[in-house]
Amino acid sequence: MTRHSLIELEAVLAIVRCGSFRAAAIDLGMSTTAISNAVGKLERELAVRLFNRTTRSVSLTYAGQGFVAKIKPALEDIRKAMDTARSQQETPSGTLRINAFATAAREIMAPLVLAYLKCYPQVHIDLVTEGRLVDVVAAGFDLGVRSADLIPSDAIAIPLGQMRRMAVVASPSLFESSVIPRVPQELLNYPCLRIRLPNGALFQWRFEKDGEALQLDVEGPITLDEASLARIAVTNGVGIGYFMETDVRDDIAVGRLVRILEDWTPPLAPLCLYYSNRRNSSAAFQAFIALARDFAAGRLAPC
Repeated sequence: MTRHSLIELEAVLAIVRCGSFRAAAIDLGMSTTAISNAVGKLERELAVRLFNRTTRSVSLTYAGQGFVAKIKPALEDIRKAMDTARSQQETPSGTLRINAFATAAREIMAPLVLAYLKCYPQVHIDLVTEGRLVDVVAAGFDLGVRSADLIPSDAIAIPLGQMRRMAVVASPSLFESSVIPRVPQELLNYPCLRIRLPNGALFQWRFEKDGEALQLDVEGPITLDEASLARIAVTNGVGIGYFMETDVRDDIAVGRLVRILEDWTPPLAPLCLYYSNRRNSSAAFQAFIALARDFAAGRLAPC
């Protein structure tokens, strides 16, 4: 199958529009010979004459009229598509697809994602949360958000700067008639919320202090796989929960939950935005990267 370049099709339309090969050549910034050769090549490949030529005039053949009627709207669509693509290199617009763990998405939602949308209202963010690790490029995402220790080695990563920790919390009522646990092993004497991972396995609560690390398989009345549901259960006194600190920070601040074993929950790997090495990236993508770097540096200014 022969492939035709756009210039050959543009040449045909320019001749129709301008009325002559010479005028069409000037319109397209080509020589008369070049435009004549382009049309001649197209006619040979189509095995049909598109123009009747004389020394004084040029006109479409019957076949040429049908051909132009078909390609003209198609080329208009192509021009519009190219203009749209070019505009996205100048003004942030279009869609950005981001993949993240749910906990990571909650951490960046207000300070980064919503701040970005406020600055660039012509951009649509498609934020997908899932527990499994995905290849963001193969899955069609522009960006990913994960902890630094889970990012592919060939990706470009931007540490988002915030310290991250786990928090063990419970309703104050749970300790009204019992002693607050001082070491992780004492959690085995209390009802705890079990956590199911995306692969179906049960998560073991992790602790570390003074170089001593341990994992605990807790017991309790309920198993959940969503932090928002676990928070409801813990605030209602069902048992002790294990959360990302950011998910329960406000509850701790107002006394709705009490934090225990804080000295056993050291800082975690920082959260990072990551992406593949991209050339000719859109203005929307570049603007998000720039805003993320400002956010990480603590200099994010309101729009």
